[in-house]
Amino acid sequence: MKTSVVEVLNNETLLLQEISLKGWVRTFRSNRFIALNDGSTIKNIQCVLDFENTPEETLKRINTGAAIAVKGTLTESQGRGQSVEVQVSEIEVLGDSNPDEYPIQPKKHSFEFLRENAHLRMRTNTFSAVMRVRSKLSFAVHQYFQERDFNYVHTPIITGSDAEGAGEMFRVTNFKDNEAPIDENGNIDYSKDFFGKETNLTVSGQLEAETFAMSLGKAYTFGPTFRAENSNTTRHLAEFWMIEPEVAFMDLDGNMDLAEDFIKYVINSILVSCKDDLAFLDQRLTQEEKSKPQAQRSEMSLLEKLKFVVDNNFKRVTYTEAIDILRNSKPNKKKKFQFPINEWGADLQSEHERFLVEKHFKCPVILFDYPANIKAFYMRLNDDGKTVRAMDVLFPGIGEIVGGSQREERYDVLVEKMKALDIPEEDLWWYLDLRKFGTAVHSGFGLGFERLVQFATGMSNIRDVIPFPRTPQNAEF
Repeated sequence: MKTSVVEVLNNETLLLQEISLKGWVRTFRSNRFIALNDGSTIKNIQCVLDFENTPEETLKRINTGAAIAVKGTLTESQGRGQSVEVQVSEIEVLGDSNPDEYPIQPKKHSFEFLRENAHLRMRTNTFSAVMRVRSKLSFAVHQYFQERDFNYVHTPIITGSDAEGAGEMFRVTNFKDNEAPIDENGNIDYSKDFFGKETNLTVSGQLEAETFAMSLGKAYTFGPTFRAENSNTTRHLAEFWMIEPEVAFMDLDGNMDLAEDFIKYVINSILVSCKDDLAFLDQRLTQEEKSKPQAQRSEMSLLEKLKFVVDNNFKRVTYTEAIDILRNSKPNKKKKFQFPINEWGADLQSEHERFLVEKHFKCPVILFDYPANIKAFYMRLNDDGKTVRAMDVLFPGIGEIVGGSQREERYDVLVEKMKALDIPEEDLWWYLDLRKFGTAVHSGFGLGFERLVQFATGMSNIRDVIPFPRTPQNAEF
């Protein structure tokens, strides 16, 4: 029976037992020592060949990247760097790897090179660790909500509404190139398209999730979303995954409680289940930081950042208080901010958010009650008429990681806000119906999953925390 490498390394009862392993060759040296990895752990296991009794033809086929099966006895290791090793009695090459062509050789590769070989980059230590952490985080997301009786909702990927009002959406159509029918006004006649109307890939499942919250009480989505934003930065993807809980009868205070509890739960879960991977990623980030100028280095290691979030209460601060703090801060007065804070109403940038977290409060921060004119139409208007019940969760090193709000439950107010933003009522008639039939206070938030994985792994580019990144001019795999 095949055993996984992680089982072998963690199960002392297997010592002196005959075991079978299958995996990929990381290195092969002295015609004797194979470093074998099967993806179950970041650690390799050393397999020691009796090369004098191994056919030369087989030895020639044991190259980096080759898939092999070995049988042998698990013994205490005589060498340094590992506690156990396999004394091989049988070996079979399952799949050859040409050393002249295999791109992932045992040396340091740039992340850009590895993105160009994204189908193989998971065979490196860094990307295998990142993707295992991503998998465990994904499971923890579902575990958290399922333990609390949330209903998992599969919201549509194809939609006729723009939840964010930004208009940066990918159109979905079956019209052939240059053959779209035109109406009497010279516009494309979408009534003849597949869905009978203009449709796009979704930017959010929130609006549909609200319908479930207002029927089942608690709901969450966790699925792909799309933004047609022509942005080639380390923070943007055209396709990414969103976590969006929605809860009926919950106000903004309850929403902030939920966001804090949820984030602490999922991060704590990987601190427990991904110790080896996080230790490696922590070490990798520490080495990366050493190459930066002193002024740009992070004051915390990766593990310190994760524990910083888990161990600290999140400070809750109004947007107005935050603006006063930033306006009077030394970096602002000395013009060190790239985007100076001069007046109330400014849209905060990552540098401002990180200052509040890392320098001023020295703990995660939740900002709330933002100016209405910089937030989405569905957020509940406060009695002052100029702020909304919005909240953002801010983290060290990354800035905003969660955005949410208490939703506008008053029909008349929501209609007025939509009119002011030229959002047609007929496009969201069903959303308005929620305010006509049994309306109630309700709230929710959105968390970009890749942003969470990026924080949890210390990777500097968001393209390196999703298996196959979709960005402008790139849909290779």
